[in-house]
Amino acid sequence: MSHPDRSSTAEREVVDLCRDLIRIDTSNYGDSSGPGERAAAEYVAEQLAEVGLEPEIFESQPGRASTVARIEGADPSRPALLIHGHTDVVPANAADWTHHPFSGEIADGCVWGRGAVDMKDMDAMTLAVVRDRMRTGRKPPRDIVLAFLADEEAGGTHGARYLVDNHPGLFEGVTEAISEVGGFSFTVHENLRLYLVETAQKGMHWMRLTVDGTAGHGSMTNHDNAVTELCEAVGRLGRHKFPVRVTKTVRSFLDELSDALGTELDPEDMEETLARLGGIAKIIGATLQNTAAPTQLDAGYKVNVIPGQATAHVDGRFLPGYEEEFLADLDRILGPRVRREDVHADKALETTFDGDLVAAMQSSLQAEDPVARAVPYMLSGGTDAKSFDDLGIRSFGFAPLKLPPELDFAGMFHGVDERVPVDGLQFGVRVLDRFIEQS
Repeated sequence: MSHPDRSSTAEREVVDLCRDLIRIDTSNYGDSSGPGERAAAEYVAEQLAEVGLEPEIFESQPGRASTVARIEGADPSRPALLIHGHTDVVPANAADWTHHPFSGEIADGCVWGRGAVDMKDMDAMTLAVVRDRMRTGRKPPRDIVLAFLADEEAGGTHGARYLVDNHPGLFEGVTEAISEVGGFSFTVHENLRLYLVETAQKGMHWMRLTVDGTAGHGSMTNHDNAVTELCEAVGRLGRHKFPVRVTKTVRSFLDELSDALGTELDPEDMEETLARLGGIAKIIGATLQNTAAPTQLDAGYKVNVIPGQATAHVDGRFLPGYEEEFLADLDRILGPRVRREDVHADKALETTFDGDLVAAMQSSLQAEDPVARAVPYMLSGGTDAKSFDDLGIRSFGFAPLKLPPELDFAGMFHGVDERVPVDGLQFGVRVLDRFIEQS
């Protein structure tokens, strides 16, 4: 399928859409203290309404807004496809960036800004493709539900979770979905590029750890110091190496990678292999085991007062099928003095890498990149797919991007100087359009 004029229109538009979205500050601090997503939701709704769709905006609380629209397919009797993305972003400190994080500046062939890869790029690609198809009267083969969601960066409570719990009818008939952190390329050599499609993601336990001790004067000896006890426990946890556990998805990825590299891979000895994976090594390395990363510490109010309580926060992630083992390991490592409570928890997901939707991904990628090979992988983080799983929707990470080999793609997520190549966005538009046609 080749539509040079149509493609060039969508490819030109996707860059402007991405820049516009980046310029809308939707920083999510996790406590609703940020600007919210209302401005982005209204922008998306305007872009969809302009081409004849009837989007709706849903607010879970003032300012926390998501936009949903349905496109009628050529065969409405078929199960529908959900394409979802989030419009919120993690905060950014402008002083740390080469270009202002909310400028949407184009430099060095890239669009720069917070959300450029997580995930206003996919939002823009979806809008560009949908607007083009609506303008040219090309119905998708089946109904498509579009959801541009709030609050994914804080667990989705005010976005996907709110819609699933309060407006499930929006997703009536949907059986499959695509969204972020998948479909991006890893160049093995000039004759082979792997495109990693996310078919699994780790579950989460964001935890607060608390230790109670005896308060007292800082000048006196205190053998029941809450700060000491907590720091020792957090130190044990932060240094702990959880055992390697190879899930079905990771096994499939390692088999594909073994074939691509022409060498047998031992999951127990991945140091050398990970060194060859460049920017995706961080993501892949974290899918070989459960993880628990201490991220915050808090105690005391004055230097000469020993506090009666100390707290820490930990970002815990567990592999599909290993939640019970993970929690048991946590309690053993932390010890009896540490009280553990979840501040946010969600399940792990894993699906198989097969079916017509996967075939459509592979063929649409190869049509634009003849040396492409789609392979399954596990995401070390989580997405809004966890909420949609409660409706029985089978989800994949497929936001297609052809990336230069030297780009540290994993480092772009929540990192400084986040950016996406302009030609990567345009590639994504072409692939996504083909994918919709074949899905």
